Amino acid sequence: MRSLALCLAVSLFPLVLAGQAATPRPAPSPPVLIKAGRLIDGRSDTPQANVGILVEGERITWVGPLAQLPGEARGAKVVDLSALTVLPGFIDTHTHLLLQGDPTSESYDRQLLYQSIPYRAILGARNARLALEHGFTALRDLETEGAMYADVDIKRAVSEGEIPGPRIFTSTRAMAPTGMYPIVSSNWELELPHGVQPVDGVDGARLAVREQVAHGADWIKFYADRRYYFGPDSVLRSWVNFTDDEARAIVDEAHRLGRRVAAHAIGADGIAAALRAGVNSIEHGHGLTDSLIDVLATRGVYWVPTVTVSRYVAGPRGGPWGAMAEHQRRAFARALKRGVKIVFGTDVGGFPWTELNEAKEFAYYVQYGMTPMQAIRSATSLAAELLGEQGRLGAIAPGMYADLVAVAGDPLRDVTELERVRFVMKGGAVYLSP
Repeated sequence: MRSLALCLAVSLFPLVLAGQAATPRPAPSPPVLIKAGRLIDGRSDTPQANVGILVEGERITWVGPLAQLPGEARGAKVVDLSALTVLPGFIDTHTHLLLQGDPTSESYDRQLLYQSIPYRAILGARNARLALEHGFTALRDLETEGAMYADVDIKRAVSEGEIPGPRIFTSTRAMAPTGMYPIVSSNWELELPHGVQPVDGVDGARLAVREQVAHGADWIKFYADRRYYFGPDSVLRSWVNFTDDEARAIVDEAHRLGRRVAAHAIGADGIAAALRAGVNSIEHGHGLTDSLIDVLATRGVYWVPTVTVSRYVAGPRGGPWGAMAEHQRRAFARALKRGVKIVFGTDVGGFPWTELNEAKEFAYYVQYGMTPMQAIRSATSLAAELLGEQGRLGAIAPGMYADLVAVAGDPLRDVTELERVRFVMKGGAVYLSP
């Protein structure tokens, strides 16, 4: 019987192959021609009028005047945005998909104590969709706040087309030394959830980096400081978390493994410690002094100020937070004048995803001294540079991913137009249309 079955299998094998060969392959989708009334390409200083953008598959293959369309545009499907302003998809470089607002310690504790990680991941998937609908086609998610590696799961679901969402760059758990990040309880009998991965010592720092990279971290994040206060000299001070040796070990190991490092650093002491360690980006940075601004400018370290969350939490948290927000506003103007690379990041998740549109950050940057074009570049070409993705994201040019948004008005006259996105395309697929 076995020999008969084998003979049948062998004799039928050519027929199976023939059947496979006879199955027609799906025809490639036709190119898409986007007619842009105005184009802000993410790189140029001035917009262009009546521009064509040819998209084939996930990529842009041609950009130019509509009057000079190439032959390959014949037969293309036309998307008429001639009444709109087209821009590169926005990039938010500081988000928390797994967090739903933490203006107070109580609101933070409730999420970690009463919401399971699967439930938080479901909300995170919803948040990814909201970000995409607001025009954010890429984001850097700077830790899961106790939800372990669920950001990697959300990234995978988006990448595999299971859920809509931006391109996600993950940092998994973040790091702080034992006892220096919530939840911390005075009841020593309870082992409560950790908002970060507790890390102690040089060897522990290197091990934590390796673990996070092994579980899918694209970036490494650590908390450089805590407990913020103004000194007699009016400098915003802070308590530094890691020793210099520990912080340098985190950065060195991350760089050795091909990952960049972001540091939560609010006070001048924490910022200085993070810069000594060699981080790639300073997050928040309220306490920047002139000397620290000079270090950022000289070394090309990126600053992600997250103004929206600073303003959002100042009232509920009280204490020095209102004065800290004003201190940050003044530092922003000085850093802008000095040429610091200021990159768009909102810390959404610190404020609820469902309450504010993260594009509100643009208006703050303009209020703080940027031109609208500078603010746009902070969320497009400069943000892509921070991510190391300037060859694929952040601009509308041949070879780039077809990540595009469009708004009805002129954002160079009214930057709040960016809060009212009418069209979203990611990788050549349309997710929102007028």
